[in-house]
Amino acid sequence: MTTPFPFTAVVGQDDLRLALLLNAVSPAVGGVLVRGEKGTAKSTAVRALSALLPALDVVSGCRFSCDPGSPDATCPDGPHEPGASSTRPARMVELPVGASEDRLVGALDIERALAEGVKAFEPGLLADAHRGILYVDEVNLLHDHLVDLLLDAAAMGASYVEREGVSVRHAARFLLVGTMNPEEGELRPQLLDRFGLTVEVAASREPDQRVEVVRRRLAYDDDPAGFAARWADEETAVRARIVAARKLLPSVRLGDGALRQIAATCAAFEVDGMRADIVMARTATALAAWDGRTDVLAEDVRQAALLALPHRRRRNPFDAPGLDEDRLDQTLEEFAGEGDEDPDPGPDGPGGGGGEPTPDDGGPRGGDTAARPEAGEGGEPQTSGSGERSAVRAAEPFRTKVLSVPGIGEGAAGRRSRARTEHGRTTGARRPRGALTKLHLAATVQAAAPHQLARGRSGRGLVVRRDDLRQATREGREGNLVLFVVDASGSMAARQRMSAVKGAVLSLLLDAYQRRDKVGLVTFRGAAAEVALPPTSSVDAAAVRLQSLPTGGRTPLAAGLLRAHEVLRVERLRDPARRALVVVVTDGRATGGTEPVALAGRAARLFAADGVASVVVDCESGPVRLGLAGQLAGELGGTAVTLDALRADSIAGLVRDVQGDRRAA
Repeated sequence: MTTPFPFTAVVGQDDLRLALLLNAVSPAVGGVLVRGEKGTAKSTAVRALSALLPALDVVSGCRFSCDPGSPDATCPDGPHEPGASSTRPARMVELPVGASEDRLVGALDIERALAEGVKAFEPGLLADAHRGILYVDEVNLLHDHLVDLLLDAAAMGASYVEREGVSVRHAARFLLVGTMNPEEGELRPQLLDRFGLTVEVAASREPDQRVEVVRRRLAYDDDPAGFAARWADEETAVRARIVAARKLLPSVRLGDGALRQIAATCAAFEVDGMRADIVMARTATALAAWDGRTDVLAEDVRQAALLALPHRRRRNPFDAPGLDEDRLDQTLEEFAGEGDEDPDPGPDGPGGGGGEPTPDDGGPRGGDTAARPEAGEGGEPQTSGSGERSAVRAAEPFRTKVLSVPGIGEGAAGRRSRARTEHGRTTGARRPRGALTKLHLAATVQAAAPHQLARGRSGRGLVVRRDDLRQATREGREGNLVLFVVDASGSMAARQRMSAVKGAVLSLLLDAYQRRDKVGLVTFRGAAAEVALPPTSSVDAAAVRLQSLPTGGRTPLAAGLLRAHEVLRVERLRDPARRALVVVVTDGRATGGTEPVALAGRAARLFAADGVASVVVDCESGPVRLGLAGQLAGELGGTAVTLDALRADSIAGLVRDVQGDRRAA
């Protein structure tokens, strides 16, 4: 067995270590979401925590890790006889990004259930993680329905598997830890709210601390067992402190004063619902127990707010994470002394003493204002000698009409276009390819019925064989690649006009975020086009690039379309199942070079030949309109829509099925 890196040997990352330890003390806190860049010890710290958890007493032979003192009454392996028990270390179970629903919750053997009447159940990862740690690396890349199942089980402490009238329930109480790199895409706010705590991590910029990180890592790689032995005393001390805090936790008193501070803080920061209040209360209580106290102090409430509120304040992906600590201190001071607690935290703050992780108020909690949509240039645009203008602030985003790709795809789960998926409404049946997952009962009965006489059917029921089984085919929604091709030339550069254009693109980006799309950004102006943002799941990165987009120069429309066509070609090689929607934002003018209009037309027809769905957002303004954007949409095989028309409820049908049109022709 591989020797894990010692938890106490992790350099820095005080907030991360404290959040993990609080969940080890009180799993009711609700888990931790760790957000940060690559190579910041996220996974190392989580794996190291499992070695600190106390060993478990389990019922011998139980696949669901039942506690001998209080076995689960609904355990599929039960009922358990008293007495037979064993001890094992707490587990850390990893959920792969590509895991199936059956791998997560377990699988019923539907064939045996139908043919033999046997309820055979194979446990999944939720059962393996019971009374341990469930770790999800890159949780933001999991399909939404898997995240929903995962968080439901974490909240209820149980997992339910129901298929075709067969139901299994088992206990699933675990410490949930998810890690993610925000550059690869955000979790939806509804899912963010389900994590108890969140921590922002970043690599240290202090040379001495970075040297110590490298020194310890190299020492561990050279001799893992010897390195772990040097930290054994510190590990033992933390393990004992976790055990002591767990025993003390039921005795911790959360006074009315602390509760009022918690409620006032959540109200001041306008978080939705009551989950934040409950999580803050549990976190503050765990902080007091971790510090060996039986009373919750104001400092516990402050630290709980810094861990439990930042991710609950984000209304959309363009909001920067973080908490205004001055406002937090003002709220706590305003409501201090209104209850029965002593507001003085004493000489030792939460997590202090003994060389253990302590929160650093200057840690990675501040918001990154560069990610906010208001980060555009202020004042009047300045014109350089080349005619280039500085970036223009985007207008306020709005709710856009629905753009979709015609036909039925088979791409990643999302909320934009029709697709064949594992979840959704049933549309038909087919023979299973591999393991049967979604039984179509009516089709199975119809397939088995003609053979009953030959199979010697008795009065006991229908005789079903494997060849009769039918898999349900379902239709849901997929996410697409939405590639924005934005005209940043001089003809678009009037300040008010470009502000409206950026506001429209920002609105479409927000819509893409909500529909779980990948997005890319190609811009063209002057003499060439560039890929401002390669296709990514991080729409906030696209928003930042959009805000800093300079304008001016000629309009190389053909170059922009050709660059976009190349981006799509490469993406089809990477992900053939993900269909694309090209959104061209332009007034349709083409200037520069020889025959710019003809070149643009030929480039546009490449998209039509490939059957790529497209929409042209017509930005032309003024009393005299040339209608060039509409002509461009015709060459693309798509449709044109004005900026104002984007605000309607639906534009279903505006995107034509190019391939269907070509077949009809």
